[in-house]
Amino acid sequence: MTNHSETTGPFESNDISGQEPAATSADHATQVTLRTPAELADALPYLLGYRPEDSMVLVALHDHAGRRGRFGGRARLGIPATEEDWEAAARQLARGLVTGSERRGARPERMVAYVCQEPGPGESGRDVKQRLERLAQLMRTECGNLDVPVIEALCISDGRFWSYCCPVKGCCPEDGSPMGLPGTSVLAAAATYAGIQVRGSLRELRARFQPWETTAALEQEIALDAAGMSLVPRLLDETARQEVAEETLDLAERIIRRYGTAAPVSGAHPADVRDDNLLADDEAAALILGLQDRTTRDRAAAWMEGDEAGPALRLWRALARRCVGPYGEHAAAPLTLAGWVAWSMGDELEAREALAMALAADPDYLFARLLHQACNEGLDPEAVRRCLRTESARHTTPGTTKERTDPAPRTALTEPPQPAAPAPAAGIQADDQSAEPGSRTGRQRRRRARNADGDDGRQTARAKGDRQRPADTRPRPSAPRTSRLGTRSPITTRTRAVGPGGA
Repeated sequence: MTNHSETTGPFESNDISGQEPAATSADHATQVTLRTPAELADALPYLLGYRPEDSMVLVALHDHAGRRGRFGGRARLGIPATEEDWEAAARQLARGLVTGSERRGARPERMVAYVCQEPGPGESGRDVKQRLERLAQLMRTECGNLDVPVIEALCISDGRFWSYCCPVKGCCPEDGSPMGLPGTSVLAAAATYAGIQVRGSLRELRARFQPWETTAALEQEIALDAAGMSLVPRLLDETARQEVAEETLDLAERIIRRYGTAAPVSGAHPADVRDDNLLADDEAAALILGLQDRTTRDRAAAWMEGDEAGPALRLWRALARRCVGPYGEHAAAPLTLAGWVAWSMGDELEAREALAMALAADPDYLFARLLHQACNEGLDPEAVRRCLRTESARHTTPGTTKERTDPAPRTALTEPPQPAAPAPAAGIQADDQSAEPGSRTGRQRRRRARNADGDDGRQTARAKGDRQRPADTRPRPSAPRTSRLGTRSPITTRTRAVGPGGA
């Protein structure tokens, strides 16, 4: 336990991303030393990259090269709705961060704990502080059981903060201390100088992937029903499925080109509205259903870098927003593609959220699970990109457009045939996110179709601008696969009746 005027540790600008910072010389390292609970409270959005809501957060501190309290890994979980689950959540969070840090070779010496929640109806920030005091104590207890003491525990609510560790009676105001204005602290200035930005709240980030709940959702659902009537029978036919794959990829390529030439707008929400207006309901329906085939989805993952990556990410976001009503499970495919492209572009925060939402839409979606685990463990996405490039080259005969007809070999992220391990915790939002599976996020919807997803993805570059794609540059498909009795075929569908004699 530390005195409130005691230095709690230096904050380094290269440690904000969530990864363990690389070694730098003292002459070139930018440091900000945090000395008070107010500075620790102000640092939280910069440590995570966003403003947490309804969250319990742990931040690891390391003693390194004579410096005490250097920030390390961070982990976050949503606060369980029922108090009976608080103890399990605190144990999951503490063990996940400690074991993840140990796997990286740096066990934390101390922790800083946060509980963040806005007041409910008729509730004040002080009421929130008192209500969450037991949760903060459970977090301290679980860290103590792992021999990692919590030196400060803060509650942040309604623009104010409280300390649960202040040893001096009457030191802290009962109504809490006000948070500083965003962007006015020394830490904010250092983060701005380092080019680091706070992405807003977690709710705002998730809103970019959540399905429509407006009147337009009904028209999109009608378009999905109509597309299902024509595409599902073709997807179940081995020969016709290859034709659907080519049609899906051609359509996706045209829309990516359309997005790439659209006029830029300022702000995330206006940009999403612009992208929604550029995508027709029937186009979105055809793409959503076409991507339920795992080989088509793997080929679509080829748009992962260069000038194509940005427009592709916008398209996958838009398709996730179009998985309305009973088509919620269909969002697993575009959400996984969005997570993969975001991770490939270096945006681990958006990648983790998209992949967690994909697992919430379909917990058995193995491609999302593998990517989620790889991202959480801090793997370099270049290794996956290199795998995809290699697979693409192995399936294309040099100098011709002829494709191999033998089954595609597996890549580093290929789903194994045996039963999968439990999904990673969808709620943890940190670099050390190896905790036990946590609560699922997002809205669950009635399942309309499920695909047995595999990962033998292929990647090549798409022609830029309005030029026609060369014949040998499209990501190549694998040969048609026949399903055997007792195994899952590449796509399994369930359709609802649309009337007498309907499909």
